Amino acid sequence: MFLTVTTSLVKGLGTAMELFGLTLLFALPLGLVIAFGSMSKWQPFKFLQYGQENPGSFVRFFADLRPISALTNVIVWIIRGTPLMLQLIIIFYGPGLWFDNNIWSFSNGRMAACVVAFVINYSCYFSVIYRGGIEGVPQGQREAGEVLGMTKSQIFFKITLLQMIKRIVPPMSNEIITLVKDTSLARIIAITELIKAGEAYMKSDGITWPLFYTAVYYLLFVGVLTILFNFIERKLSYFR
Repeated sequence: MFLTVTTSLVKGLGTAMELFGLTLLFALPLGLVIAFGSMSKWQPFKFLQYGQENPGSFVRFFADLRPISALTNVIVWIIRGTPLMLQLIIIFYGPGLWFDNNIWSFSNGRMAACVVAFVINYSCYFSVIYRGGIEGVPQGQREAGEVLGMTKSQIFFKITLLQMIKRIVPPMSNEIITLVKDTSLARIIAITELIKAGEAYMKSDGITWPLFYTAVYYLLFVGVLTILFNFIERKLSYFR
C-alpha cells in the first residue's frame, strides 16, 4: 500500500512541478513587462496645456494622464485583489459559458488553462516586486551613468538591473515558495496534483495518512528552494 501511495504522490508531484516550472517560465519575464508598463511616463495629451497659463482641472487631468500606467495599475489591482481560485474558475469555465466552443477542450486544456491563470496572477505580483526593486535604486546612480555617456539600455543592464536583482531576491523567493503551495489549487478544475492524489485514498480507502504524507513532498520541495535562494543571496552579497 505504501508503495502504491508513493507512486501516486510522485505523479501528483510531477504535475505540481510542471505547473510550477511553466508559471515561472512565463510569469517572470511578463512581470517585468508589466512593471515597465506601470512605470510608463507616456502622456499623449500633454499638448492640451501648452500655451495655457491656468488650465482647468479637466484639461490638467487629461494632460497629466498616463494611459499605459493607469491601465496597467488597474489590471494589477484587480488581479491582486481577487482570489487566484476565482480567476482559475473564470478562465477555465468562462469561455465555455460565454461562447459556443470551449477553447480548453483539447487534451491538455485543463493544464493550459491553469498555467494561464497562474501566469497572469503571479506576473502581477512579480511586477510589483520588480517595480520596487527598480525604484529602490538611487536616481543619482543612473544620473552618474548618463554623465559617463552611457545609453539608457547600458544604464539599465549595468547599473539598475544588477542592483534590482539583489533587492528583489528575498520578496521574490517568498512569492515563489507561495507558488509551490498554490499549485494545490489546480485540483479545483480536476487536475490531479499532489494533494488531490493523496485525497483520493481518503475517499476510496478511508485512510488519512496519505494526506499527511503529501506534507513531506511539500517540505522537501520548499526546502530545496530555500537552500537555492540562500545560495543566491550569498552570491549577491558583494553589493553590500
